[in-house]
Amino acid sequence: MSGWELRSAAIRALSGEPGVRLRGSALHDGVRTLPVTAPHLVPGDDDDLASHRGAADGMALRLRHSDLGLHQRLRPADALPGLVFDLLEQFRAEAAATPYPGVRANLRHRFLRWSREFADAGLTETDTGLLLYTAAQVGRTTVVGDPVPAEAEEIIEATRFALAGRIGHALRGLRRDRDDQRRYARSALTIAAVVADLAASAEESDQDSGRATAGMARLFGLDDADEGGTATTRSAAPESTAHEPEYRAFTTAHDVEQDASTAVRAALLADYRQRLDNRLATAGIALGPLVRQLQRLLAGTGAATGWQRGHEAGHVDAAQLTRLITTTGVRDVFRAETAEPDVSCLVTLLIDCSGSMRAHAEAVAMLADVLARALELAGASCEILGFTTRGWHGGRAVADWRRAGKPVQPGRLTELRHLVFKDADVSYRRARRSIATLLKPDLYREGVAGEAVCWAQRRMLARPESRRVLLFVSDGIPMDTATAQANGSRYLDDHLGEVVLRAERTGEPALAGIGANADLSRHFRHARELNLTGGVGNALMRQLLRTMAETRA
Repeated sequence: MSGWELRSAAIRALSGEPGVRLRGSALHDGVRTLPVTAPHLVPGDDDDLASHRGAADGMALRLRHSDLGLHQRLRPADALPGLVFDLLEQFRAEAAATPYPGVRANLRHRFLRWSREFADAGLTETDTGLLLYTAAQVGRTTVVGDPVPAEAEEIIEATRFALAGRIGHALRGLRRDRDDQRRYARSALTIAAVVADLAASAEESDQDSGRATAGMARLFGLDDADEGGTATTRSAAPESTAHEPEYRAFTTAHDVEQDASTAVRAALLADYRQRLDNRLATAGIALGPLVRQLQRLLAGTGAATGWQRGHEAGHVDAAQLTRLITTTGVRDVFRAETAEPDVSCLVTLLIDCSGSMRAHAEAVAMLADVLARALELAGASCEILGFTTRGWHGGRAVADWRRAGKPVQPGRLTELRHLVFKDADVSYRRARRSIATLLKPDLYREGVAGEAVCWAQRRMLARPESRRVLLFVSDGIPMDTATAQANGSRYLDDHLGEVVLRAERTGEPALAGIGANADLSRHFRHARELNLTGGVGNALMRQLLRTMAETRA
């Protein structure tokens, strides 16, 4: 079981909510992203195990002790006071950890780790950063009861004193009303308003605000900088809440779906195919056993095609009745129906063609080629698709957005390029040259994964096969620079999580995440990391088949 699954299981156990699951740093209930947000609940990939445990415990306590609907109704619409309000409600939930010493230790460890990262990033050297940091330290020690960390005491001393006269009464209200969310919220809203007001004043005179941009985005739930270089705040609530719009595209006018072979000159494509053939010739892949394994894996019951005689059990063979009567001890007088296996299955390989996947291009091309050939020999259908963008940094979509006056939260802000390397109705022999297009280096640009999965699903569901399996091949999170800058760095990743969740709920098609030297289990229930560094061989193909088999569970 992966780390993501273990933390999800811990959250389910502590919260009492059986349907929740982590998707990246967000919590889902199988239908939507849950508004369980606070800056210290988002540990980085390089954080230690105790940090990840603390974040999971914090989410679980929030689910168990906070009315999420009430919180969202009371939450300020503006980003900064909304963030402070989220943080204080999280502290109220964490205060309920008193009966669980281990949970309390995990929570404190995670908060201390976040506090050190915030200070080490130099964010407390700006007026706004210091104000937010002080509010977090004072709020937690008031509500949870843990002392302010020793290293934070000197940092916040002056700011804490200045805040005391403005929020002292509200802090006492937090402590008094910890067991009543609605009454507690009154004091929390007062504190959030004061902090936002002081932060607005500080930003006007803060000469070093640009230094806080990147670190503030990650450590205090703020998005990327605007064009002027100052940190801009957005709602910390996930996209499914009332404060964030649903996923959308600003424009689809420049999106294309393209036969991949048309993207390469014929002579160059022939060179790519020869290079791929040379690599496959040295890979030593045993195609026969692979085909037989696929037939066993994908075959249904099949249709009856005749009878086989000479069995010792089954239906009595009328032609053998005389032997049955006249010959003592005869047993092979039965017959059984024979059936040909029915491999009515479509397997689609959806390949991430973003820039970082260029390093795995040759291995992925080999995997796609072998799988397409083996599936055809096994009697199944195969489709190979890819997704990338037509250019970098949004292209004409960004130009359209600028002409429209740069509306906020524009949604997906780039030109999609969806590629068909092999159509399900095209034979492997005819698709061989097109598959080699995967070796073209400048094919790999940026990646919008959620919409690509939806595109692949639509193609699959229009097919007649009785079973469908979608294998998503990628090396990490989706990323498009223009979209991330305009909507927040998690916009595309959250959408991929939502799309996968919906598909897994319906089971159509069956889904699996194939990580190219990456763990995709944060999004996919069925996921396997493949080490592509050494190329593609029999062992790697067996791992791929095991993942396909798991989707039948």
